Amino acid sequence: MLKILYQDDHYVAVYKPAGLLVHRTGLARESDAALQRLRDQLGRVVYPVHRLDRATAGVLVFALSREAMSSLMARFEAGEVEKSYLAVVRGYTPESGCIERPLKLEKGVERTQPARTDYRRLATVELPIPVARYPAARYSLVEVFPRTGRYHQIRRHCNGESHPVVGDTTHGDSDHNRLFRQHFNCHRLLLLARSLVFEHPVTGEIVTIRAEPDAEWQALMARLGWSGDCPGMAGQEQKR
Repeated sequence: MLKILYQDDHYVAVYKPAGLLVHRTGLARESDAALQRLRDQLGRVVYPVHRLDRATAGVLVFALSREAMSSLMARFEAGEVEKSYLAVVRGYTPESGCIERPLKLEKGVERTQPARTDYRRLATVELPIPVARYPAARYSLVEVFPRTGRYHQIRRHCNGESHPVVGDTTHGDSDHNRLFRQHFNCHRLLLLARSLVFEHPVTGEIVTIRAEPDAEWQALMARLGWSGDCPGMAGQEQKR
């Protein structure tokens, strides 16, 4: 059963676990996907408003009608939805920054689209574990704000700054991914869709939906010395 974070007469938001598809596709035909789970859970048809990568956990919104879906999708496409993520990345990032670098639409296509990602560093840690040619491993916990919505944008932008997201097997660093698997039994992408803020297309109210990190994420943060008191980690009451 999916954890419901927000629900009204038009929309429902859930916590999507890492590794779960948003919906079945031609390339991945598993019967288990968030859309099918939520449909069965609510006993009604639901419509995906946006997408999260299979490996990414966090806030995922569905509409309860085609009209509601179209209205909120238009806000996503217009950049009117504020999104924030938490990520664990390799190295010590600057305290804050803005990455503006065009990204290709997809692999094998030369045409690019403008893309912007802002971030702020929340915490750092140095582990006395050799990795590659270095005697120790350094990591940062960052809050990330994608201002555009390109394919794998956060993962590609972070990797382009030499701060790949830990656990990213497509755009990441295999040495650091291996370190987390061997020393922390962590086999997931450390990227969490933390919150969405938008003006409700029907009521006009400002809706804020936030997800608390799951137990596995919290346990790993504790082992790294990053408690729930880190900026951006503390929960807030959600609008209903």
